[in-house]
Amino acid sequence: MAITSRLKTTKAKLNSQDMIKIAAIQMASGPYVAANLSEAERLIEIAVNQGAKLVVLPEYFAIMGLKETDKVAVREEEGKGPIQEFLSKMAKKHVIWLIGGSVPLVSSSPNKVHNSCLVYDDKGRQVARYDKIHLFGLDLGNEHYHEEKTIAPGNAVKVVDTPFGKIGLSICYDLRFPELYRAMGEVNIIIVPAAFTDTTGKAHWESLIRARAIENLSYVIAPAQGGYHISGRETHGNSMIVDPWGVILDRLPRGSGVVIATMNPQYQASLRNSLPALKHRILT
Repeated sequence: MAITSRLKTTKAKLNSQDMIKIAAIQMASGPYVAANLSEAERLIEIAVNQGAKLVVLPEYFAIMGLKETDKVAVREEEGKGPIQEFLSKMAKKHVIWLIGGSVPLVSSSPNKVHNSCLVYDDKGRQVARYDKIHLFGLDLGNEHYHEEKTIAPGNAVKVVDTPFGKIGLSICYDLRFPELYRAMGEVNIIIVPAAFTDTTGKAHWESLIRARAIENLSYVIAPAQGGYHISGRETHGNSMIVDPWGVILDRLPRGSGVVIATMNPQYQASLRNSLPALKHRILT
């Protein structure tokens, strides 16, 4: 019997009571925070109505400004402000774990923010924060991006314990640095909220997402910005959820919407027992 057939048979036999619905939200955010939060609320409710217990928003879900400095103008102190109040309220109201893909938080520089991924539990409490480490830079044709001008980098790997297992946090450009994910250890879920450009997304997004899932034998939830923005920027979309075998469980090519899938912890454990690649590591 082929290995793919054996895996399908094994997956079918696993106990369904441990299945967990997980969701990624795709948006095409604009420059107005209130409007973006209203759209995020609509999409979160759709995910909840489909049974999601873990919902992840994309990078820059609250603001994709007309210029890069717009996010600095709406930055918040940690624990205060309308964006964080929204996340807490939604998590508590729907009794879900909610991850805000990135929120602009105050940094030590008055002209820069931390691009921070915030995790809220089902009581609305912030339980984790990850500051984006790798800052995107691109000079390709007419496209020019230099995140270091408005973002202060983080310096710490972040893994959070949840009812769904260990979740490793990352943001967008981090995806190109596999050593970050190795430093997380054996996580059950990897989060990659993103705003990939359409140019780089067409070339590399799916390949990189599936690679991170396969090499870490981990579920990957990758919510993205997807569409045209008022600033003129075009983002790639293709939000997806990928299983530990690299199979795309659901995806959304463009526009606002919800990507949803079922996480099966026992299936993941069976894969790691059958192919213990994480235990076969030699180099660290």
